[in-house]
Amino acid sequence: MNHQRVAGGFLPVALLILLWTGVPAQQRMPREEGNFKPPDLVELIKMDPTIKLDIRYAKSTNFLGKPVYKEERAFLQRPAAEALLKAHRKLMEKGYGLLIFDGYRPWAVTKIFWDETPPDKHMFVANPAKGSKHNRGCAVDLSIYDLKTGKEIEMPSGYDEFTERAFPTYKGGTDEQRRLRDMLRSSIEAEGFTVDGNEWWHFDYKDWQSYQVLNISFDQIGKAEPERKIRPRQ
Repeated sequence: MNHQRVAGGFLPVALLILLWTGVPAQQRMPREEGNFKPPDLVELIKMDPTIKLDIRYAKSTNFLGKPVYKEERAFLQRPAAEALLKAHRKLMEKGYGLLIFDGYRPWAVTKIFWDETPPDKHMFVANPAKGSKHNRGCAVDLSIYDLKTGKEIEMPSGYDEFTERAFPTYKGGTDEQRRLRDMLRSSIEAEGFTVDGNEWWHFDYKDWQSYQVLNISFDQIGKAEPERKIRPRQ
């Protein structure tokens, strides 16, 4: 999300300690009841190194002006990751590859985004009281890049733009921008994802309700239990 930069760009000390030490915070996380699948987060570039990363929240190119991730990595729950890999390989046949902006997002980061976003822009961010699909490892922000040049493809809006240009149904921009945006959408939705109504780059996986909201840091993923070897379906 491309929010207005906060004056000074500083986070509360407690949150900086949380994020940079990798210690997950538990304050006010949503309480959930039900039978959930155990988390099985896998790293996207380990599935296929031709998937490119541009993790904006690991850089200063975000609304805080400072990184909120200490590592530039992207994870999804295994079924979502395998579905995304299918879409990536089909796009490669057309000369394009996936460019990932964000995947699994710890709950503490969602809370920071909500707290630092003006109320009139809250429609563009997830409410931490409920948690987000990113927090469940079942949402991904992405675009495409040209396999020949390695350059990101131009879309009708930039990533995280809080305007109508970000809508997946926006009629402005050039014919080529809309064509590529729509090609991206159809390619990802064909594998079980649904585009967000406000953001052409945001896709939710169909099985998101099967997973709980998580608040584990990237460096802790896979340490609770050995990560299985990734064997995507052909």
